[in-house]
Parts: sequence; structure tokens; C-alpha cells
Amino acid sequence: MALSCKKGSSSSSFPPTDPCLFNGVDTCQQKATLQVNVTATHQTIHSFGASDAWSSKFVGNWADLSKKNQIADYLFSMDVDPSGNPKGIGLSLWRFNIGAGSSEQGDTSGIADEYRREECFQNPDGTYNWNKQQGQQWFMNAAKQRGVKYLLGFAASPPVTMTINARAYGTGTAQFNLSASRFQDYADFLVQVCKHFQGTSTPLDYISPVNEPQWNWGPSNNQEGTAASNTDIASLVKVLGPDLQTNGVNTHVVTGEAGQVTFLNAATSDNRGDQISQWFNPSSSNYIGNIPNVDNTISYHSYFTTCPDNTLVQDRQAVHTSAVNTSSSLQLWMTEFGVLGDICGSLNGYPRNTNIDYGLYVAKVIHNDLAVANTSSWQWWLGINPYNYSDGLVYINGPSGTTDPQLSKTDGLVSDSKQLWCMGNYSRFVRPGMIRVDAVLNNQTDPAYAAGDIMVSAYIDPVGKTLAIVIVNTRTTSSVISLGGLGASVNLTGSDFTAYVTSSTKNLKKSSMAANNIQLDPRSVTTLTANYH
Repeated sequence: MALSCKKGSSSSSFPPTDPCLFNGVDTCQQKATLQVNVTATHQTIHSFGASDAWSSKFVGNWADLSKKNQIADYLFSMDVDPSGNPKGIGLSLWRFNIGAGSSEQGDTSGIADEYRREECFQNPDGTYNWNKQQGQQWFMNAAKQRGVKYLLGFAASPPVTMTINARAYGTGTAQFNLSASRFQDYADFLVQVCKHFQGTSTPLDYISPVNEPQWNWGPSNNQEGTAASNTDIASLVKVLGPDLQTNGVNTHVVTGEAGQVTFLNAATSDNRGDQISQWFNPSSSNYIGNIPNVDNTISYHSYFTTCPDNTLVQDRQAVHTSAVNTSSSLQLWMTEFGVLGDICGSLNGYPRNTNIDYGLYVAKVIHNDLAVANTSSWQWWLGINPYNYSDGLVYINGPSGTTDPQLSKTDGLVSDSKQLWCMGNYSRFVRPGMIRVDAVLNNQTDPAYAAGDIMVSAYIDPVGKTLAIVIVNTRTTSSVISLGGLGASVNLTGSDFTAYVTSSTKNLKKSSMAANNIQLDPRSVTTLTANYH
């Protein structure tokens, strides 16, 4: 859950200086060679997702079903139009925000923006009302109807009836906004939510009980959230995991949601960093790797570590190394990202921008989280955005077409973004269970160099013998690539790829490309799909 205002990053240029141009002459028109080795395997992909915060509570209750279905199709659909162009980006995970009850508190909640208040399933007397969060439940159902494989419930705060300050935001300190005597109560609440949905068509596969614990979220705030120490979270998980098991609930706990990637491997003075070692090193007093129903996964958010390119790469190399050294089987998930704040003086969250510069930036972050950090799941922040801000996939305006969150509560106009379609170059084609494999362009193995030039990653389904290659071209000129081979004696079935291109003028536009003549549009993302044998 992104803070709406935080520090900026150090400066670098974006779009990058084009490495092809030397004294005004294009030096990159010669054909580059791409080597893919399907036998050199890395992580197995789990999912691509986005969250329902904060708009689906309203949009899911819109009377106009066609508009709601358009949004759901953009996000979840695997269908195509008559020309074979995708209608949506085929997300494979949807994040459901489990509210703390700030909505019922109204203006006394201290959260001024009604969009950022959430209902709570638990009533003050301890009973439950499963008719709450109806708009969000509409989108959960829409996701499952369109084949989304996983649902994840995430909570930013315990219910306000349990918090120390009777608010859904923190005390302004590093203190967890939940007294030690209420850990069992909070765990019981989460278990009851998971148990309820297990008996419906929208069971929660995962539960994330704490979000961005490194931020203090108070003494006043504009959204739900609480600080928490590593010990707080470990103590909660040690109660929650067995509670889920005892109640026969199949939901698995995923810990982390670190405010930025560096908190996973770098220690802090307040026991809110070095989370990989704290939770998954068996010698740690906070070890949770042996707790029932706890997934062998830790999650982080990619904010504030994405530029310059050396920072983007080095921070992800470091966290991958830490994960491997702590537990070779530990999975990394990137569970929240959007265009937030100042991006090295070149891009910005405000005002709303949905052009290809922003789509390419998103693709660059996805590539480095997957190919450098080795994450197995990559999840976006605001799936539906009513604001004059750049951290959405699908946007809603007021009925007249102006940006108006208040009017958009009951009706509005729906539009897409390049953030949506560039993410779709991954989510639509890199499906759960696919495995990332080696992909090297012109023997260039420096990921920081590639981040300012052409980034390539490749994925296989070893059972179905399908291949997906995603190429992010940041150059302002077109480029040509030839596939040099797939490693060993492996070959394509046929000589052509099916290509899907997102650029300033295309949204996953389908075409065919010969393996020895792959054409990259300037400033574009291209996904190539084929079978191999």
C-alpha cells in the first residue's frame, strides 16, 4: 500500500540516452543475436497480480454492468478480438483488501478520503457480516469467472475494535497498533475471513496480515496501516498459522510486504529490516519457516529503488543473494508497485500519465524483479485508479470525462493505460508454472547496461513445450534481432513467432515474425510466443 508522498530518488535520465546514436549516426541497425537456453533454468513463475484497493468498493457497485465488465476484461480476460489481439492482460492473481473498519467510523476515522476507508467484516460485538465489501466481492467473482488462478487477502491494519488507538492507522511510532493481548483475536479474525471464503466460489489462497511495517502510519494518516517489528510479525504468524490449521483452512500465510526491497536483506536499528534472515534462518528467534500454513515465501515492494539503473540492479542482486544464502528454496514475491513520486527527475506519479514512457518504466522494473531478483510473483498496486496520478492500470473518470473521484463513486468513464498493456506483455503470456530460462542478447550479460538499452527474458512451459520471450526496447530507433538457438539440440516448431507488441500506437497487437528477423519497434515491449521440440 503505497504512501502517497515519500522521498524521491537520486537523479538519472529517462528516457535514457540512446546507445545506438553516435555523432548522429545509428550504429544499431545491424542484426543482433539472441541466445536462449531452455535447459538453463531459474525460478518457476507463480503469478502476476494487482490489488482491488481502493476503487473496487465503489466500482463493483456501479449499476452499469457493461462498464464493470470492461474493467474486469482489461484486468483478467484471456479472450481475443476477431483479429487475435488480446482483450485483457490475463492476471493470474487478484489481491483483496481486508478492511479494518475505518469506513464504518466515517469522518471520525481520521482518514479524510472515503476511497481509502475500508469496511470490516467483523461487527463491534464480535459477530460477522459477510455482506460487507460487496463491491470488492464483485471483482473477486469477476476474476474467478475469467480464470484468475489465485486470490490473496491482505490486511493493512487489525480491526479498529482491536487497535491501541481505536483507529486504522498507527500511533506515529514503530509500535504495532495491536496490544500483545489481542494477537490471538486478530489471528482469529483473519482465520474467520479465510474460513468464510473457503466455503464460497472465491477462496483465499493466501493471507498477508501486515503491510509495509517499516512506515509508522501516524499519528494521523490518509489510509489504513500500522508499523510492526519483525518480532511482532513473527509472533502473530506463530499464532495465525496453527489457528488456520486447527480450523481446517487451506489458506497459506505470506509474510513481508516490505516497504522497499532493501528491508529484506539490510538491517535497521528498529528491528524492521533484515527480514529474510530474521524469519527464514533457523537460528533466529523469529524463525517462522516451520510454522503450519506458512508459505516458504517473503514479499517486498519495489518503490524507491528503481533508479538510477545501477541502484535498480544492485538492490535486486543483493536480495537474491541473501535469499539463496538463507534458504535455497525461499521464494521472493514483489507484491506492490506503481509509479509513485519522483522517478529521478524524469517521471512522476503526479499528474496522471499513461503514455509509453510510463509503460516502459513499468516493464523495466518487472524485468529486473524477474531476471535479477528472481521473483516468482509480480503484483501491481491500484488495479483501478480514479485519481490524477500514474499508479493505475485501468482508470475511471467522472461521467463527463474529467478526473473526479467523488463523481466516479457511482458511475464513470473507463480507460486503459500503457502501464496496463506493458504489464500484459508479461502477465498474459508468462503463465503460472512457467520457468525462466537463460536469454542473452549479443553476449551482453550486464543487467545495468541492458536496463538502458534492450532487456530480454525468456520462459518455458516444459510440459506443453511452449516458449515466451519478452523484449523491452528502450531505444528510440527500431532494432532487428535473430534467434541464434534454444540450446543443445532444442529447436522451434516452425520458423515463426507469434508476436504481441505494445508501443506508443499498439496495445499487444498481434503479428507474425520470423525467428531470424525479429523486428522491434522503437520504445516498445514485444512478447514472442512459439512451440519448441
